[in-house]
Parts: sequence; C-alpha cells; structure tokens
Amino acid sequence: MPDKRQILDLLDQGRDYHEISRLLGIPPGRAYLIATGMPADNGDAVTGSRRERTGVLPSRTQRLVNDREVNPTSLPRVHAWIRRRAADDAQMQRAARASGQG
Repeated sequence: MPDKRQILDLLDQGRDYHEISRLLGIPPGRAYLIATGMPADNGDAVTGSRRERTGVLPSRTQRLVNDREVNPTSLPRVHAWIRRRAADDAQMQRAARASGQG
C-alpha cells in the first residue's frame, strides 16, 4: 500500500490523482484519502484548516470516486419534474401569482 509521502511527492511532480492511481495501482479516491486524510466522496466535514492541507483539491473531489458524476440540474427530465412538482403545489402556485410570475 502506498504511503502519504509517496503520493505527496507525486503531486509535487505535477501529477494528478488519476495519474497517481494508475502509477500506484490504487483507486484515485484512495490516493486522495491517503494524501489528505479526508474521503473524496465528501463524507467528512471539511473545515478551513483541513482545506489547507497539502493535496486537498478545492472542489469536485466526488469525481475521484465516481467518474460518472452528473449535474442533474442540466437534465431536461429534471426540469420537467420540477415543473410538474410546482404545478401540483397549491402553495407554490399562490406564491407565483402573488409575485406576478404565475
């Protein structure tokens, strides 16, 4: 099993977690966990001091454990679902009418 120093050294060389995972034969999320002490799936609270640790990525660490990550707000079926939910919500309809949007 690779250790923290190995992974941090590879990061210092300009390699990213996906490349490091291929070199060391471990998943990229595990490489991130070893390097930072934090899970890449955002399953842990990230405080200001933790964010400053060497190897911590500023965002989108979920992609290290799930490369099929999708932002559902861009999907037409999600927009259709929201429209249906809003149309079925009497309180939402009253609020829209009161604000001049419905």
